[in-house]
Amino acid sequence: MRTSIDVAGRAEVPAAAAWAAISRFEHWPTWGPTVTAVDPPRGDVAPGATGHVRSLAGPWIPFRVDHVDPGRRWTWHVAGVPATGHRVEADGPDACHVVFEVPLWALPYAAVCRLAIPRIARVAAELA
Repeated sequence: MRTSIDVAGRAEVPAAAAWAAISRFEHWPTWGPTVTAVDPPRGDVAPGATGHVRSLAGPWIPFRVDHVDPGRRWTWHVAGVPATGHRVEADGPDACHVVFEVPLWALPYAAVCRLAIPRIARVAAELA
């Protein structure tokens, strides 16, 4: 039984640059349409890493990174609830697909993820 849907988009950047964009805390507010700040403000996703994200609504929400497959995929819990997975799939040396795994319970959030993909590509292009 399927528990999530994939929201994907192609980015004309190396997969490593897209990974750097989605896996470094300091970049999240730049590409995340609903994220205005992250604490800790620096560092990379790692299993067990914890912190807080500030949403557009204003409150700080706790998170915990669950699983990291370096360079490829990471998952997390936000406010104790399993949230979106984040994935990068290489498509040659200079392109990739950025994929969000959106839980079915959060299906409306897919629209936010669609907005994030070109933002990730812009951040990644600056990092490449």
